[in-house]
Amino acid sequence: MRQTIRKTFFIWNFREEEQWINEMSEQGLHLVDAGRFRYEFEEGEPGAYRYRLELLEHLPTHPESRKYIEFMEETGAEFVDHVDRWVYFRKKAAEGEFDLYSDINSRISHVQRILNLIRILVVVEGICIVMELLAYLVGHVDAARSIALLLTAFEALLILGWKKVKGIYDGLVRERTIRE
Repeated sequence: MRQTIRKTFFIWNFREEEQWINEMSEQGLHLVDAGRFRYEFEEGEPGAYRYRLELLEHLPTHPESRKYIEFMEETGAEFVDHVDRWVYFRKKAAEGEFDLYSDINSRISHVQRILNLIRILVVVEGICIVMELLAYLVGHVDAARSIALLLTAFEALLILGWKKVKGIYDGLVRERTIRE
């Protein structure tokens, strides 16, 4: 039997999202399909799978991403689904530990990709805010002011998310420095 759950995770909540999916697996609900704020699970043996999420450099249809996904499948991981550049992998728990990153540099690289995506979103949102404020100032369109306020709230949320991921990044860089 399948069950659809709607839940909101933002890009900076990638660790919490992965943890939640693994908790669902422990309860016998295994991810089989993902969408924006939508997860479809199939009932099965509790704890049968371990899940990992990754933000790819390119869309999964890109040749480099296809090669990477095929490599992961050769290691025993299963490509479950993707949402834009986010990919969801799973591996049978009985096969042992499942980690996508073999070293600290690959973890840092992954978090750096997330930071870069958030930076792009911050810039785009900033441009949209300026455009809406200009529309309000020039045309005195009340809707433009309301939209600018809404965009500003989302911009603040993005900046808070960026700070959270930056903290993760800084922690990984410190860890690498200690190891070296």
